[in-house]
Amino acid sequence: MSKKKVVDFYFSFVSLYTYIGDKAFQDLVQRLDLEVNYKPIDLHAIFTASGGLPVSKRPPQRQSYRLVEMQRWALIRNIPLVLKPKYHPCSAEIGHRMLLAAIANQQDIKDFVGNALKVLWVDDLNLADPDVMIAVANRSGLNGPALYEQSKAGSITEKMNALTQEGLEKQVFGTPFFICEGEPFWGQDRLEMLEDFIISGRQPIPSPIIT
Repeated sequence: MSKKKVVDFYFSFVSLYTYIGDKAFQDLVQRLDLEVNYKPIDLHAIFTASGGLPVSKRPPQRQSYRLVEMQRWALIRNIPLVLKPKYHPCSAEIGHRMLLAAIANQQDIKDFVGNALKVLWVDDLNLADPDVMIAVANRSGLNGPALYEQSKAGSITEKMNALTQEGLEKQVFGTPFFICEGEPFWGQDRLEMLEDFIISGRQPIPSPIIT
């Protein structure tokens, strides 16, 4: 029996394109029987380190084109999408903490990830509201109140910080970001490239360190 391919998946619940690509990525995971390491990261810290800009600070023409792209991708992926969520941008920390607590418990977190990605982009709710995230966990088959309390632990804080630092060290600069056998793939529109890499069996192309 061949060994499963492992994908390190760096993402944030606040990330538009992580939501847009979620269903396609999960289909790929199931189709190719992949093992996924879910790694929520602090997107603001990633942007600060890599020169990325939040949407509100991008030039007007880039903001305008983004709205066109959002609608195109919603049609291509056949998914619902709120173009201008009321609570965007907001902190995803509560959800990330709860996810890491569930992972520490060795619980099935796939539904929680999918539902949490919909909070901003479908449900038009606030990721930073504990009640919202507890309800998301409950809806995903988890014990929301217990998970929320567990998520406050110092060990969860340490894990959160470590994952963001790990992402920086691996040259992650946006989300979603996939790494398979050392080869990086940035963006949900690189999923076909990720699939081709896995199916082809070719040697990985590593990301050089440029200083």
